[in-house]
Amino acid sequence: MPDFLFSEFSPVSAKQWKQKIQADLKGADYNETLLWKTDEGITVKPFYHQDNYEALAVPEPAYPFSICQTIFITDEQTANFLAKDTLKRGATSLQFEANKPFNIDKLFDGVAVPTNLSEGETAIRIHFKLNFLSENFVSELIEKMVKNSIFLNIDLIGNLAKTGNWFQNQQNDYAVLKSLLQKAPKNVQVLSVDASLYQNAGATTVQQIAYALAHANEYLNYFHKKNTIQSLSEEALKSIQFHFSVGGNYFFEIAKLRAFRVLWKLLCDDYTLKIEPYIFVQPSLRNKTLYDYNVNMLRTTTECMSALLGGSDTISNVAYDSIYHKKNEFGERIARNQLLILQEESYFKDAAQMAEGSYYIEALTKEIAEKALQIFKDIEKSGGFLKQLFAGTIQRKIKESAQKEQARFDSGEEILLGTNKHINPKDTMKDTVERYPFVKTNTRKTAIQPVISKRLAEKIEQERLEKE
Repeated sequence: MPDFLFSEFSPVSAKQWKQKIQADLKGADYNETLLWKTDEGITVKPFYHQDNYEALAVPEPAYPFSICQTIFITDEQTANFLAKDTLKRGATSLQFEANKPFNIDKLFDGVAVPTNLSEGETAIRIHFKLNFLSENFVSELIEKMVKNSIFLNIDLIGNLAKTGNWFQNQQNDYAVLKSLLQKAPKNVQVLSVDASLYQNAGATTVQQIAYALAHANEYLNYFHKKNTIQSLSEEALKSIQFHFSVGGNYFFEIAKLRAFRVLWKLLCDDYTLKIEPYIFVQPSLRNKTLYDYNVNMLRTTTECMSALLGGSDTISNVAYDSIYHKKNEFGERIARNQLLILQEESYFKDAAQMAEGSYYIEALTKEIAEKALQIFKDIEKSGGFLKQLFAGTIQRKIKESAQKEQARFDSGEEILLGTNKHINPKDTMKDTVERYPFVKTNTRKTAIQPVISKRLAEKIEQERLEKE
């Protein structure tokens, strides 16, 4: 910006700004009145200044973000139709979720492969979320999907944390993972780390990053011990896809993703490895509501903006009615169009580095990274992430954070419009609910206590449904 725009104004230091603010407070305490602390222990100031600015070297994503649509495979013919329709309507990436093996040829029959995503990238990104582990099936998938950028998203520890059990057992699961890593060609990314579970269960921003790092570090420790039978070449583990959920704390969520990239590079440098982190983001379900559900569209819009400014590689939006409706064309179209509007009409297409130079966001990024790094170091000193999962430490700490957030919501300090503030008493939902929108409890034997996702509004919504 030209200097002459400010030539008539004298520079004002941070000290002068603070003195002026204190004078305007007329005796009120500056710290008590204008500083506030978050659950992460971060102190947010009323202003940020160049005097205290420290630029961070945040690694950039490799490509502009892709718009992803998630399709659950109930039958291949329906999923095939949805995939082709989705690509015609603007999606540039697909995620297929399945609970069992499926017919690969039938699923991808006639699915076009766009060639104009970005310079240097000639194939659509296809993500899989397989809720099972089968070496034979995944090997067939790799063999048949040679024209596409494939993300298999195999996360053994994530499955353990979510379900409480390994797919089969630890030894067998790691053997399958190693085999797939060794045979995967360049277009296939095998490994992922699902940190979205921790956000949806109530972990703080700092905890989410620390747990994502510690979670990933279990794989690095396992596969990069030199001269051991499980050791892999650097080429075999060339990238990891990280799944994050973003909530409604707009600037903190931007800083969270940026801080993760900073710390991931730091961790890889410590191993003298170069492992590309692909960041896949979805809006959080934790703050989504059953009542006044249209507000969910506002929530997901700002959350997708945070994901864009934070430097996400792929974003899959959540439909506004996803917690209580079965997947439907209208909800999915609205979710996709939100991203298309942000990309094409709101000039967010190349937004990954727009946050660079913002004093507030840079300060948050630095402080979040420092606090997350300390938690990560504490986890490693105590034996690592897996050891803490089996001891129940990770689950306990997430639960404690979730309970604090829940208490703020119950007291009205944390607001969800239409649910605990500005409630519409005429709003009824009992006849609209198509799927159970609350935590399901299944009694089963597990190796560890699973990490349970839960929405903030569940208790108040159950009470309202009972009174309708």
